[in-house]
Amino acid sequence: MGAWFLGTFVFSIPAFVFYDPVLTDAGYVLGSGQDARVAVGALLEILLAISGIATAVVIFPIAKRVSEAVALGYVAARTVESLLILVGVVSLMALVGLRQEVAAGGGDGGAAGEVARGLLAVRDQTELLGPQFCAGLGNGILLGYLMWRSRLLPRPLVLVGLVGGPLALVAGIGVLLGAWDDTSGLPVALTAPEAAWELLLSLWLVVRGFRPSSVLTGLPAAPSRAG
Repeated sequence: MGAWFLGTFVFSIPAFVFYDPVLTDAGYVLGSGQDARVAVGALLEILLAISGIATAVVIFPIAKRVSEAVALGYVAARTVESLLILVGVVSLMALVGLRQEVAAGGGDGGAAGEVARGLLAVRDQTELLGPQFCAGLGNGILLGYLMWRSRLLPRPLVLVGLVGGPLALVAGIGVLLGAWDDTSGLPVALTAPEAAWELLLSLWLVVRGFRPSSVLTGLPAAPSRAG
């Protein structure tokens, strides 16, 4: 289980490195391009999307013992996040295809530049609506609630997610409404606790796993005795 959560980190961060040529070069569609490098980034994000859905699927049988409705909400949030990630992948690979068409002399360079900017804008919005909003809601709030109620993880650790999730949503709402740029210091700082929660959660599950709990066995907790 922990390996799937860790996979969301292992695959996401390198993807940005491989995507760098297309994300930072406004004239990529008119240049010689580094299409193989971008394709590797796309592959990593496909694996990221698979890992994201898997995290919800593997934890659902346990999480539903706490609240089936919230557990289903978590599955839905992770699924939507992964689908939006894949939309971003499609937009960048479409840009690569457009560059190859222009290079082969089959397209107008000026029009291709405008289309490329549109495809990059689509990619930017998928990042905002997917990993920003869905991760804040799903991993931060919903999964945080499930872990808090179940006591499967130390509560100080879970608290990072319960605080980080709403802050990530605030950061995303601010970007959506134009209050600040997505690369400015404030949204980055607001998103940092959510990123820390996801990393700490991944490492904890890989190294330690869940704590003993009646939730794991499906048996009701033993009643406490006074005195």
